[in-house]
Amino acid sequence: MDKTLKKFNKESVPYISVAALKDINHAILLDAREKEEYDVSHLQNAVWVGAKTFDLDSVWPKIEDKNTEIIVYCSIGVRSENIGEKLMNAGYTNVKNLYGGIFEWKNEGHAVYDSEGHETDKVHAFNKHWGKLLTEGEKVYGEQQ
Repeated sequence: MDKTLKKFNKESVPYISVAALKDINHAILLDAREKEEYDVSHLQNAVWVGAKTFDLDSVWPKIEDKNTEIIVYCSIGVRSENIGEKLMNAGYTNVKNLYGGIFEWKNEGHAVYDSEGHETDKVHAFNKHWGKLLTEGEKVYGEQQ
């Protein structure tokens, strides 16, 4: 995970570890993956914002206080860094990127939830290459659930 993130990220958005996130209960979680990935599973209470379809105008009405703690995540932390940068450029002051994303969250044994709010073992692995970084849970590819 370290090698991959160092290759693709600029570390322009501060990381938060899975362990540190586990102790936070007041942050807003934003899922920066595609809708089909989010529907397979996501962190509890996460709000889907997408990556390709991300629209800053849709975030402003939901998060009016620009000092609100916001944690952005994706599969491993690459797309979420891009969304985090957009939020920071818009004036949000307390944005963090979940190190290792949902893969690291699941690899460390934490729960994920399906589109109906039920705990699931499934995680959308994005593709076979990135899926190698997901070592726990049931890997899902494509739109299957």
